[in-house]
Amino acid sequence: MATSATTDNVLATAKPHSLLADYATLFKVRISTMVIITAGAGFYLGCLRSGISPFQIDGLKALVAIAIVTCGSSALNQALERKSDALMNRTFDRPMAAGRISLSHGLILGFAATFLGSAYLAFTTNLLTGTLTLLTAVGYVAIYTPLKRVTTINTFIGAFPGALPPLIGWTAARGRIEWPGVALFAILFVWQFPHFMAIGWMYREDYARAGIRLTTNLPNIQYAAQSTVIQALFYAALMIPVSLWPAALHSTGYVYAIVATILGLGYLWYTIRFARITRDPASDASLLVARNLLRFSVIYLPLLLAAMMLDAKGRLLF
Repeated sequence: MATSATTDNVLATAKPHSLLADYATLFKVRISTMVIITAGAGFYLGCLRSGISPFQIDGLKALVAIAIVTCGSSALNQALERKSDALMNRTFDRPMAAGRISLSHGLILGFAATFLGSAYLAFTTNLLTGTLTLLTAVGYVAIYTPLKRVTTINTFIGAFPGALPPLIGWTAARGRIEWPGVALFAILFVWQFPHFMAIGWMYREDYARAGIRLTTNLPNIQYAAQSTVIQALFYAALMIPVSLWPAALHSTGYVYAIVATILGLGYLWYTIRFARITRDPASDASLLVARNLLRFSVIYLPLLLAAMMLDAKGRLLF
């Protein structure tokens, strides 16, 4: 499952070098948790639309399988990036970059988790969900990951697999792609850009050292700052109408619409403050506003999904 342009181990602190701890890093447990949350939200909303209980063992099994595929794609990603990871301060201690887990070990775990998890979903949930999950992993590992060293467009490309988990959760419940599920995809797609621009700015030197091409680490730092801000502001402004799409589709009520508007304005406000990086791109102050935007983005998404689920229209059966 994709982790693409979202929190890709933003803070890589040294961890005890036990096999269990290394597996937690290899599988990017924090990101896998976020995937489960977003996929779970899609499943919950899809169940309410169908008038069935979201609290069922089959739903739990589907989410576990989605998490397994996410872990597998994370392992494959680190297998491909083990050399560049070794060059960055935030990732040099990852188990494959540091040599504590071998390439063959990581590849076997990655391929097994990715394909077995996808096959399980296809046979026990529905073919569409299994196929989407596998395509998401392939898009993240085979397309987005190599593009990171080729073009700055990788951020846009990576946002597609990164936004699919809630749609996958929806199809797990409904068995088909529908507009409310597409709206969930759109929300996560747009949310990623201010979020990742903040990460990219904070770690632009690290990314440049590893040869990863981003807007934030373009050679001309002033131009990089301006381009970064323009993209972040565009998507932060777009986030407001996109986040209201579920209300327009009558998947939620007016309470969600109010909360989404307030949260969207907050996201835009922190992005406007982020624009201060254009004043003095090399200063510590630019890192501070980037970190503040990152923190709000991490808070924003769970709050938005919680409001959506609490105000969702449909029959809630326990």
